[in-house]
Amino acid sequence: MGMAIAHIMASCMGGIRTAGDLVAWMQMTRKMKINEAKAYVAEKLGIEVFDLTNEEVMRELRKDLGLGTVTSIAGGPKGIRAKMKIAELLDIKIRSVELFKSQMGL
Repeated sequence: MGMAIAHIMASCMGGIRTAGDLVAWMQMTRKMKINEAKAYVAEKLGIEVFDLTNEEVMRELRKDLGLGTVTSIAGGPKGIRAKMKIAELLDIKIRSVELFKSQMGL
């Protein structure tokens, strides 16, 4: 994931603080250009593209949708559970999620 992390940071979208990780997932899994990826993620989240970089909006959204946050929220999803929600929301396959599901018989 080294290159993916570099890409998330280079896109200046704030990673998991905002929607940078979600946009990066679309760029990596669907080969979308950044503007197309932003539009797709914003549509899936039901917000405007402008709000993708708003930390206040995204923290609440990520909490409500179970997508994980930088600082954990008591009872909120973390790790693989958050990744499963992301894969479901964006309609993508994440290798670690698929591996976890196969090992758990899901």
